[in-house]
Amino acid sequence: MTIKPLIILPDPILRQVSRPIETVDGEVKKLADDMLETMYDAPGIGLAAIQIGVARRMLVLDVSKDGEDKKPLVFINPEIVTSSDARSVYEEGCLSIPDYYAEVERPASITVRHLDREGKEQVTEAEGLLATCLQHEIDHLNGVLFIDHISKLKREMVIRKFTKAAKMRGSKAL
Repeated sequence: MTIKPLIILPDPILRQVSRPIETVDGEVKKLADDMLETMYDAPGIGLAAIQIGVARRMLVLDVSKDGEDKKPLVFINPEIVTSSDARSVYEEGCLSIPDYYAEVERPASITVRHLDREGKEQVTEAEGLLATCLQHEIDHLNGVLFIDHISKLKREMVIRKFTKAAKMRGSKAL
């Protein structure tokens, strides 16, 4: 397993729409393992492939609590098939937008159809933190960031801050 460098805002790669995975093979499984290793190292609870520069529809999660055994989850080609009318608000952060957090309102529960690490079709019912995390990471696969769910003024301030930081690092991320 290899820890991959994270793509950081304002890199335009984060706005790409990821392509479906046609076949779950050894290469896809290695990508899942690398993504999990990268997520745990960061540390984070979710990571979409696009966040390491791979525009494929895959995400990994682990919402286990500190002190619990790790419960890594792999979602390939995830698709939200139902979402509740009930809403919930969580303070979200993102490994691609380090040290910035904001409250985001999303459906409180969702149903996701996806392939697992072995390529078997699964249906996952999610609520609470798992539902929020899945929606956040699926957004990434569609080129959407959690800051797109906050006010335009706050979003523009965050983008300016990260653009300035990228310029200071001499990044070509614009």
